[in-house]
This record gives sequence, structure tokens and C-alpha cells, in this order.
Amino acid sequence: METQFLYTFVAVADQGSMAAAARVLDITPAAVAQQIRTLEREIGAPLIARAGRSVHVTEAGARILERSRELLRGVADLRAVATDETPAGELRLGAGTNALTGLVPDILARLVELHPRLKVFIKPGYSPELYRAVECGDLDAAVVLEAPFALPKTCGFELLREEPLVLLAPRRWAGREPHELLASEPLIRYDRTQWGGRLAERYLRQSGIEPTERFELNALNAIAVMVDRGLGVSLVPDWLRPWPEGLDVVRLPLPLPSEPRRIGVVWSRATVRHRLVTAFLREAHAAVDVLASGRSGAAD
Repeated sequence: METQFLYTFVAVADQGSMAAAARVLDITPAAVAQQIRTLEREIGAPLIARAGRSVHVTEAGARILERSRELLRGVADLRAVATDETPAGELRLGAGTNALTGLVPDILARLVELHPRLKVFIKPGYSPELYRAVECGDLDAAVVLEAPFALPKTCGFELLREEPLVLLAPRRWAGREPHELLASEPLIRYDRTQWGGRLAERYLRQSGIEPTERFELNALNAIAVMVDRGLGVSLVPDWLRPWPEGLDVVRLPLPLPSEPRRIGVVWSRATVRHRLVTAFLREAHAAVDVLASGRSGAAD
């Protein structure tokens, strides 16, 4: 059985059409259809059902879809295990939304320049679910917030960056005292059910501030836009660019020490792609060093 036909089957299932899969695979739709028919003959069951221009997997196709993904990951692992000199194969990486637009692109730019044979699969998500994905072996590593619990021995963690809490306010309020703003202006709260939001909640409690809450959400860019529109102030980690364009906001340091949000990499010690993870960790630290040197910095 040609593994390329399995790649084609997975691409069709993911894309929802032969034409979209053809664009992803850089082959013709006719070639996609032919490979699917050949695979169906070898499997002995229809895998894809066609309905006009769209397609969906059949019951038989659904049964083999995840096994196909696992098999293809295993094929990619063979390259990673066999290569002695240059990291190659597929690295399965997770990252949160802000990391995907802030830190991760800088890391990957360095990584693929040094290791052009490397392929990276990226799963977006929140830190708790990414920790679980690394622990169960679905991901090799993930850029996450530091967990508020002890990790199992099968996982490692390296700190990359600390982000102190700052008060985000419209620029016209730049001269006002941060605690006075928190106590008197509506608060756009960073979701307290999330790890990062709990840091802001603890600071408010320790400072004896009872704010007037207006909104609560777990989307830092959206919070920045709301502050820009004059809807209130927010207590948030000092996260990396890019921010939405055209914002007229200020980041005010807090008068009392605050616990920072810590960002790092969790990885599986059991992965066969340990050399790929090591290369990623090395470039992650190098990228953070560049940011710290001032060549690229936190949002103004």
C-alpha cells in the first residue's frame, strides 16, 4: 500500500473536497480521485462519499481515519529516528493563541532556516489541553503557560519568558494612578477561569481592590481593542507583539509586586523525536534572547 495514498485520503477528509485536497497536495483533482479509488480497492471498502463538489468520509473511512494518521506519523518518525546528523521528520507542536502570533513564528523562522528538512505540525489550544496532549503522546512539545501543578516524570518543562502584570488603559488616562483606575473605572477582566487570569484575580485581592466588572474574556487582543474603545481598563500580562493595529493605549506598571505569567515549553521525554525537540528548545531560547536584547519587544 502506498503511504502517499493515505496522505491523500487524510487530506481529502480534512479539506472536505477533492479540489481543496489537490491544492494542498499540489496535484490535480483527477490524481486525487484516482489515488482514492486505488486505496478503496486495496482496503476493500468505500472511504469517501461524494455529494456534488463536497465529500465526506464513509463509516468505513471514519473507522480508519485516525489509524491512518497514526501510521503516517509513524512513517515520519522513521526519518527522525534514522537521521544521524541533521534533525528531520515531523515535529508535532502545540501553542496557545498569543504564542502562535508572538513567540512561535520567531522560533520557527530560526528552526526551519537551520533545519530545512524539518516539517512541523502545529495544534492550537489552551495550555491545560496542550499539557494533556503532550502527556498522552499526541504532541511532542508545546509552548504553554507554566502549570500550577507538578508535572509527571514523563514530561519536562523549560521556562522561556516571564510576563509581569500591567494595567492596560486608554492613553488619555496615562497620568492617573493604576490602583485608582482599577477601583474607579470599569474592569475588562482577563478570564479568571484561565491560568493567566487567576494571576490578575490574586493581585486584585491582595491589593484590596474590588473593581466594577464590565466584561470577562480570554482573548488578550480583544481586551486591548475594548480598552482602546474606552470601555474600561484591564489587568493583563505584558504579552508580546503583534497587537491589533492602531491602538492608542498605554501599559502602566503596577505599584505592588505581582506574580508574572510564565511561558515555556513542555515536552515529552518519551518521544522518539527527542532530537527535534532539542533543536526546537535551542532555537526557542535563542529567539527569546533576541527579544530580550531589544531587537523585538513587548507591545508599547
